[in-house]
Amino acid sequence: MEESGFIQVDCVAKGGFVVLICDLRDTLWLDISGVNSLLFMGSSSDNVLYVIYIVNLHSPVSLEVTEKALVCHLQEVMGWEKFFQETPEPVNFKDKCISLEQFCQFHKSRERQLVLVTSGGTTVPLERNTVRFVDNFSSGTRGAATTEYFIALGYAVIFLNREKSVQPFERHLNTESLFGSITEDSDGNLCITGPNSQKIKSVYNQYKETKTKNLLLKITFLSLPEYLWLLRAASQTLNTHAPESLAVLAAAVSDFFIPQDDMTEHKIQSGGGPLSVTLQIVPKMLKPLVSIWGTNLYIVSFKLETDPNQLQKKAREALERYKHHLVVGNLLPTIRVCVTFVTRESEEDVKLTEENRQNGVEIEKLIVEKIHSLYKTYLKH
Repeated sequence: MEESGFIQVDCVAKGGFVVLICDLRDTLWLDISGVNSLLFMGSSSDNVLYVIYIVNLHSPVSLEVTEKALVCHLQEVMGWEKFFQETPEPVNFKDKCISLEQFCQFHKSRERQLVLVTSGGTTVPLERNTVRFVDNFSSGTRGAATTEYFIALGYAVIFLNREKSVQPFERHLNTESLFGSITEDSDGNLCITGPNSQKIKSVYNQYKETKTKNLLLKITFLSLPEYLWLLRAASQTLNTHAPESLAVLAAAVSDFFIPQDDMTEHKIQSGGGPLSVTLQIVPKMLKPLVSIWGTNLYIVSFKLETDPNQLQKKAREALERYKHHLVVGNLLPTIRVCVTFVTRESEEDVKLTEENRQNGVEIEKLIVEKIHSLYKTYLKH
């Protein structure tokens, strides 16, 4: 090794792929700087490590790497691989994958644009036969509203949503006001009348058109593992069958979990005294979503903060780390009236005006219109 601490590594680039080859007998780990999209890692029988990265290169290059733990770079990748290896796939997972593929193919044949919208919070089970869990609360209002406005713009939507969270169209129908609008005529037929009848009719017509045109596929999850399995499947399916689709990640995803092997099999009993639980950090799935599962997708994430001085900083850090396209930033006190759009090139606040509020305009309408505009600009480049 040179005194500078750098090691020369054989490197071949062709057709957008870089193959890095190093001998593990001399170097246990390497830190690859400036290359982010891991495609494959493996070792041969003679203990030589092969690392293949996707980069935007079309001619041979020479790379230098430092001899310090590749842990910083590769452990993150191995973290999510380990997660899927150790976590069983959800019940009915294969059926849901078939539904995803059929939905994408249906709309691809009609040249309709697709978007994946995630919505609601994930639970973290404490037992394998789950009775108790930690919940990352989210009603799912933003995801449900976002879905409606994408459909209004002509998109077909894969709605990956938490069981029993707020649903598109249904969210407008308050049970009490709905029952209060129902009357019965002389023949016993039920009719909708009163001040809410026009709103109910409008929502029903939107719902009916959505069903007729097959514009909405609902895929549900409850736990964090279910969500991550389905997120990977949905993004991979879109990436294959409907490239250049959107992924709008509005779900509230848990940052901590209990690995499958650390869970008790049955219900935790209270007779044993106070409960002590150790939660592990969830591997960051946005990186493989951007660089492996959904390389052809336009990816939008949301960032919620409480400190105004941290919002843009955190949004920029996310863009730099994960290399996706857009972060929509929210401050908790103003989440229903104002958001900040952060791309690599710009920052822009989008706010409801007083006129918007008086006319019942929702912030999600402005969010979707802005995402749509940025996405169309992106497609032109």
